[in-house]
Amino acid sequence: MSCVSQSTGQIQCKVFDSLLNLNSTLQATRALMVIGILLGLIAIFVSTIGMKCMKCLEDDEVQKMWMAVIGGIIFIISGLATLVATAWYGNRIVQEFYDPMTPVNARYEFGQALFTGWAAASLCLLGGALLSCSCPRKTTSYPTPRPYPKPTPSSGKDY
Repeated sequence: MSCVSQSTGQIQCKVFDSLLNLNSTLQATRALMVIGILLGLIAIFVSTIGMKCMKCLEDDEVQKMWMAVIGGIIFIISGLATLVATAWYGNRIVQEFYDPMTPVNARYEFGQALFTGWAAASLCLLGGALLSCSCPRKTTSYPTPRPYPKPTPSSGKDY
């Protein structure tokens, strides 16, 4: 909505006729959020293929792990897009709040959607980092298992 306050204290609001009529920062943050959501959906599908419990690609374990890593990288990109959008909009709110030219009744404060965006961005970044840490190793560094020594048969006189 576009609101105008008059000197008498009345506020007149008008609904935006078009999304193209919005501020350029609002259009950019909306685009970043849509990109972040779409990349998040793609990351879910790609990383699901790379899970160990899935039957897809079960014959090639290395390729399965690489699918999880690629899903994690896409999650990180999605989280960065979401973080940039929410931080940019939060910065805009702070600048307009402390601007002396902004009327008092037209000042915004941080809302629940902004906090939800920051939480979603941090969870996407954390999940992507955890998935990206599952890089396949070329050689295993595990020691070869040694069997336990077999006990010697007792003669019955061990008491």
